[in-house]
Amino acid sequence: MSRNADNRMLQLLRDTIVSTVRGEGPDLSARQLAVFLSCYLEDGAHTVRGLAQSLNVSKPAITRALDRLSELDLARRKVDPLDRRSILVQRTLKGSAYLRGLRGVMEEACGDDIVVRAPVLSSVASFQTRRAG
Repeated sequence: MSRNADNRMLQLLRDTIVSTVRGEGPDLSARQLAVFLSCYLEDGAHTVRGLAQSLNVSKPAITRALDRLSELDLARRKVDPLDRRSILVQRTLKGSAYLRGLRGVMEEACGDDIVVRAPVLSSVASFQTRRAG
């Protein structure tokens, strides 16, 4: 990928972050956003243990991120009925709305710029394929 396309992708990331910071919704830390996006973009059940493993961070770090996401009603924790030692992370309606807002901001920032849009969409598809396999 060209340096110009790389810079455009970074500009897209910047524009998205600036928009969330300026908006009325919550602005999340990088870790909180990583946990949030993992829960909403990856299918299947999510546990504190599994998120810590996939993000390569400690369980207490995931717990702190989930504390904040729970405060904002972007995620909810529930004891796993099959293994009461395990905590399941669930999506919420407010979290789904927040995700739609992020997508909208990113689509607006991309516009019709195929140089940015194609690599971003390709990266998302690649990420989802790696996570599913």
